[in-house]
Amino acid sequence: MEGGAESEPTRIMVAVNESSIKGYPHPSISSRSAFEWTLQKIVQSNTAGFKFLFLHVQVPDEDGFDGMDSIYASPGDFQEMKHRDKIRGIHLLEYFVKKCHEIGVPCEAWIKKGDAKEVICHEVKRVRPDILVVGSRGLGPFQRVFVGTVSEFCVKHAECPVITIKRKADDTPQDPVDD
Repeated sequence: MEGGAESEPTRIMVAVNESSIKGYPHPSISSRSAFEWTLQKIVQSNTAGFKFLFLHVQVPDEDGFDGMDSIYASPGDFQEMKHRDKIRGIHLLEYFVKKCHEIGVPCEAWIKKGDAKEVICHEVKRVRPDILVVGSRGLGPFQRVFVGTVSEFCVKHAECPVITIKRKADDTPQDPVDD
């Protein structure tokens, strides 16, 4: 560098989500794969040259009850659901932040609520990362119609380069919608 000035690290935003497999409160297969690929192929050993920005978007369930058959509605029930969602989001981000600290890569992490594809693109506009990395479940055309695809939307609408990482065939659960 001329004059001894250090350059800013490359800021990589990684959109992460929880696994949808029941009884599995961990990062999704696609999120872990995207993060690990980015470490291996982009960061490599240059930990000082990069900064991770982890975004988790909590998507509200249509009825707000996350698949419950019934709920005994009291103010406490709703407070408990909000508290549980917050804890799960924090637990998810903790996984990625801990991994970064273990290898010495600086990072930030935060949670937003809303439609994942819209929120991710809004946060890209607000935070201005150098690159956005998103995992892709590799859904077929029929499933894409019903499930939608966050990664395709981000490729078209995010205001920065987007890298989509498909999960490996041997990491794919029996039902591709699961992640």
